[in-house]
Amino acid sequence: MAILKIARMGHPVLLQRCLPVADPGAPEIRRLVADMMETMEDAQGAGLAAPQVHVPLRIFVFRASLERAGQDKEDTVIGSSVLINPKVELLGDERVQGWEGCLSIPGMRAAVPRAPRVRYRGVDCDGVAVERVVSGFHARVVQHENDHLDGILYTMRVTDFSLFGFNEELGQAAAREQES
Repeated sequence: MAILKIARMGHPVLLQRCLPVADPGAPEIRRLVADMMETMEDAQGAGLAAPQVHVPLRIFVFRASLERAGQDKEDTVIGSSVLINPKVELLGDERVQGWEGCLSIPGMRAAVPRAPRVRYRGVDCDGVAVERVVSGFHARVVQHENDHLDGILYTMRVTDFSLFGFNEELGQAAAREQES
């Protein structure tokens, strides 16, 4: 396995719609998925989409750990997983703000409105159908990674730019607010 180079904001591959994967079990797809998993884990990310590693295919890897889920009792915890040729359905009209960052936009984060519950479908590398209804952080990470497959970065979904900035400065502002 290998750690892959992550595309940074401004790279054209991040702004294009990705192509479907014809053969999810092909050796090159399995190798790509293994390398994406290793890259995600090395970067301590919650997800990684193929275009973020310069491959314009409809694949993403992700995980929704207990630590990331936080206090959300309805959140579905899942270990490292792959979704190939995903379809994501937003369940309901409600949107909730939540903090997001991206490996392609290092050092920054923003509050992004997302559906609190989604249904997703796709396949894994064995062609086995995957279908889940999830909420909380799990739903957020799936929406974030799926957006990458359509050329959408989280910054394009920000509605309140006062809640967007560098991690360090946002952390300092939060600390000052708690002191007040």
